[in-house]
Amino acid sequence: MKARVTTTLSGLGLALGISTAAMAAETTMRIAHVNPPETMASNAGALSAVFKQLVETASNGDIEVTIYPAGQLGKDAEAIAQVRQGIIESSISTAGGVAEHYPRIGVFDIPFAFPNIGVASEVISLESEFGQMLAEDIHEETGLKVLGLLDSGGFFQFTNSQRPITSPEDMDGLRIRTMTLPTHEAMINSMGSQATPLAWAEVYTALQTGVADGQMNPIQQTAFAKFDEVQDYLTISNHLITPYVWFINQDFYDGLPEEHQRIIDWASEVAVDAGRAMSRIIEASDQGLPRLAESMEVNTITPEQREIFAASAQPAVRRVIEETYGEEGVALLEAMLSSIEEANAAQQ
Repeated sequence: MKARVTTTLSGLGLALGISTAAMAAETTMRIAHVNPPETMASNAGALSAVFKQLVETASNGDIEVTIYPAGQLGKDAEAIAQVRQGIIESSISTAGGVAEHYPRIGVFDIPFAFPNIGVASEVISLESEFGQMLAEDIHEETGLKVLGLLDSGGFFQFTNSQRPITSPEDMDGLRIRTMTLPTHEAMINSMGSQATPLAWAEVYTALQTGVADGQMNPIQQTAFAKFDEVQDYLTISNHLITPYVWFINQDFYDGLPEEHQRIIDWASEVAVDAGRAMSRIIEASDQGLPRLAESMEVNTITPEQREIFAASAQPAVRRVIEETYGEEGVALLEAMLSSIEEANAAQQ
């Protein structure tokens, strides 16, 4: 069943309000995302800026790319709804937003499945067989064309205010903030912690006041949100990695001249590479791990402990996937796991 499309009045009104300005261009492609607008501050910022420059230059100005960052047109799910309805042409969206339109994106929530970022980059890509399968399934479910796949900023890591996490026993009793996703809640609860689902806007205050002891996010999101101000311990667990899905309205794309379609196709490939590289740069820069390490105690879970964590968490999440997404979800999960195994074997 297709997800029901909803759009808030505020997002709809703002989207409609921009249409008059767009009419001046022969073709305008509007892209929404929730990340900071600065090119060097986020992968979506870098991706969209590179795409804009390449498309506008290659089309000799026939295509104008307008970017609406920082949630200007609404949250991720709302922006996707606007793309489905043709109000805007494109969005770069997190798995949390995608899940409201395509629930099977939850197969990525199987913990400790990806051994390293190299394998993740190989699998979460339109160049992989699994990536193409995922894009086709998303299209069948939503009617949207997937223009690109990349990770949402790197592996999820744990932070907390109580103690270093080196083994599953250290998770006991910790209240860990999660997104409102059953897979995330099952994973945290299976580790002996208490899943505490909260909206993103509430997380900093919850950590500050002790409503939650910890949270999990990629390094760049943790740094951008300044969670180091209210958290003492950072654990490099690499337990999850989720995709950013870059959508484009299929009717808009089909209505373009073939020459413009080719420009968008190759420019999106280059832009995805730029976004993926920016995530790695941010992680390694003074915007990422080095900055967090100045105010937090950092430790890394050993490979042996990862296996122990996985043994308890993977079955719990797999049960949720089986119960929630059925045979289609299980087939997609198995395809992803096979793709991970093949990519990992190729590195050996």
